[in-house]
Amino acid sequence: QKNILVFDDLQLDRDSKSVQRANSPIILTATEFRLLEFLMLNRNKVLSRIDILEEVWGMDVDLSTNVVDVYVNYLRKKIDKQFSRKLIHTVISMGYVIRHEN
Repeated sequence: QKNILVFDDLQLDRDSKSVQRANSPIILTATEFRLLEFLMLNRNKVLSRIDILEEVWGMDVDLSTNVVDVYVNYLRKKIDKQFSRKLIHTVISMGYVIRHEN
């Protein structure tokens, strides 16, 4: 089903706007959902803060904002915190990526 994105044990349903990991539902805000969807659509690709700001917030680039970092942190708390296997990673000075750990 093309409206369901799956990465590892993480599943995002684009129709019902629902997310689960290891079959446990995860409640996300609309912005968190869009951010996770963008990461999952670009799995294994490092996305810059600028890429994320433009795609998720539709913002012209304001490099002084840390909104991307804040929302990635929110997502990590919901998606990764309870699991030993982390999916959301920071690539120093480049951005963020959803991938398996090295």
